[in-house]
Amino acid sequence: MVQVPESASELAAVLEEPVDLNFQLPDPDDEEILEYDFQQQVDNAWLVCDRFDLQTEIWRGRILRAVRDREKRGGDGRGTGFLNWLKQREISKSQAYSLIELANSADTLLAEGKLNPDAIRNFSKRAFVETAKSSPEVQQMVTEAAQKGDRITRREVKQLADEWTAMSSELLPEEIKEKAAAGSMPARHLAPLVKEMEKLPESHISALREEVAANPDVDTVKQVTSDARYLAKYLDAAASVQTLNHASVDMEMALEEALRLDCLNTAADLVKQASQLEQTIAKLYTTWKRVGNLSDRLYVDTGASTPNLRSLLNCLDRLAGETIEVPLDEDNEHVIRLKIMTDSGADADADS
Repeated sequence: MVQVPESASELAAVLEEPVDLNFQLPDPDDEEILEYDFQQQVDNAWLVCDRFDLQTEIWRGRILRAVRDREKRGGDGRGTGFLNWLKQREISKSQAYSLIELANSADTLLAEGKLNPDAIRNFSKRAFVETAKSSPEVQQMVTEAAQKGDRITRREVKQLADEWTAMSSELLPEEIKEKAAAGSMPARHLAPLVKEMEKLPESHISALREEVAANPDVDTVKQVTSDARYLAKYLDAAASVQTLNHASVDMEMALEEALRLDCLNTAADLVKQASQLEQTIAKLYTTWKRVGNLSDRLYVDTGASTPNLRSLLNCLDRLAGETIEVPLDEDNEHVIRLKIMTDSGADADADS
């Protein structure tokens, strides 16, 4: 394991040590180099850089953690010294804590005996970060592969995570799990289905599970995943649409009809757009009230001695009045007019 130099002389010695990053890259213009050999040499050089980058960033995270903890012990309690330290080295706070998190993950895996220091070199940086974020079971599988000397990229981590999700989830029927265990159902298709089903209430999950159990094939899994995604969007958006909350609409029956007509995606998008429209209108009203209040205040402060400010107010009156006018082109040939009509309760809420 690399030792951190404690004195100036040790630091100088470390800096004098040669770093294995002086590659002899293949000449891209050399036509005598076979394409396979060219790619092999470039890939090898890239892997070394990737490994060096990961180990460097783990140590940067440890250094940052030490500086932060030192500041906590003897600083002003607000982290000012640590922030100044970062500023002097042009490191953002988010970047610093990302590196500290990486170092914490590495130290945890090492301390728990899941990974030995030499195996870290088998990870790409992104793969290591993904491993640190994974469940303990996935971490165990990934680190075992790394201990054997396997090259671990983010793709391998995702594949193992998908396999674990497919085999451990209680949301999937046994028929589909058996096919996944036999290798006839790729786990990469099942993980998205599980993630979408986790967003749904049990009443909707059971119907999707039955459909997959009846037809345990890739096409059905893809279709059910799509249905689950739109179903989650429909339920989430429907709960936030105020117009629907004040209407006598049976949302569950509307949902069943959309499913029967195979137009759930259209219904989900419609409800989602309605939710966004309501939010936009509420924001428009609040902004309109603010423009009106500022216009009134500025009108009081101006007079005949400020003709340009009065001209400004006259122009903006098209936005501050009860009828808002917004031209869609420079020639004013196409104009949108919106008339805002409110009750006293809405006005009171906006003014507050």
